Amino acid sequence: MKAGQRGAPDRSAADRTLTFANWPLYIDVDDHDKQKRPTLDAFEKRTGVSVTYTEEINDNDEFFGKISPALMNHQPTGRDLIVISDWMCSRFVRLGWVQEMDRDRQPHVAKHLDPLLLRPAFDPGRRHCVPWQSGITGIAYNRRKLGREIKHTSDLWADDLRGRVTLLAGMDEAFALLMQGEGVDITRWTADDFHRMTDRIAALVRKQHIRRFTGNDYIKDLSSGDVLAAQAYSGDVIQLQVDNPDIEFVVPEEGAELWSESLMIPNLAAHKRNAERLVDHYYEPEVAAALASWVNYVCPVPAARDVLASSKDKDTAALAEDPLIFPDDAMRGRLAIAKDIGAKERPEFAKAWNGMVGL
Repeated sequence: MKAGQRGAPDRSAADRTLTFANWPLYIDVDDHDKQKRPTLDAFEKRTGVSVTYTEEINDNDEFFGKISPALMNHQPTGRDLIVISDWMCSRFVRLGWVQEMDRDRQPHVAKHLDPLLLRPAFDPGRRHCVPWQSGITGIAYNRRKLGREIKHTSDLWADDLRGRVTLLAGMDEAFALLMQGEGVDITRWTADDFHRMTDRIAALVRKQHIRRFTGNDYIKDLSSGDVLAAQAYSGDVIQLQVDNPDIEFVVPEEGAELWSESLMIPNLAAHKRNAERLVDHYYEPEVAAALASWVNYVCPVPAARDVLASSKDKDTAALAEDPLIFPDDAMRGRLAIAKDIGAKERPEFAKAWNGMVGL
């Protein structure tokens, strides 16, 4: 759809509201009253804009199915702001279902967005989307039980891990790290790279080296010790380490995927300017720091680190030194945003991947 057909008459000035759809447990809440969300409440108080906040996104494909009929038929979705994974953002951009944000109204985004996140292949300059939170797909392992370090993705294929390794089941979530393990530049991978990677993994499946393919339930396997190493998300590992300090997270020497779940304004959103204001609110370093200290993902606002470091609370200040929230320079040099799987190649790739995974 052409850009000029994507907008609706903006009601932001007369109707000081907006509807914001997000994932569960993905925003700060008050310790004493779970109905209060301090960073969101502060926005409402300061701007006079009332936010209807819904935790209705549990799966990218499920949510796509929920709102795509409206977008396909050039109808409003009833939502002014949504948060979806970047690989799904890519689909929305390609289909022309989201609006460009007015960066002149978002000075904090322009100033504070992490340069590492600025140029995904599907949306250079992030005109259509802005990261809500980011994360790393790497490797988590039990250092004490394994008795050695893991430094490379290929270390997962060693004999002492036969039957004690899990990989992520979702193709979009899993493929980039596994390609990087083959030495591929994931910003410009090819179909041959994908098939070479799946051939390697299929052989390991046949040998029963890989215990299973998982969703987020790998957390339980690692905690119980049934699994010694797993393809994992950085945010999950921070929580795991609270109960089990033997769990370590590694960005392999050959690299890991840096991903985001990003804010987007769907076509025909009725309160675009209010939505842009809210996005910019979360890029103020103080607000970004408050959110990061709660959700524990990679913060897309590096300037929030100094805010946390200056906290009088020891635990809060310690978050500024956590490389899984603020990756250090060495780690940042090994992170890359993967080129998305395109619409033409997706059916073929999904057939190969799902056949291997057993979906």
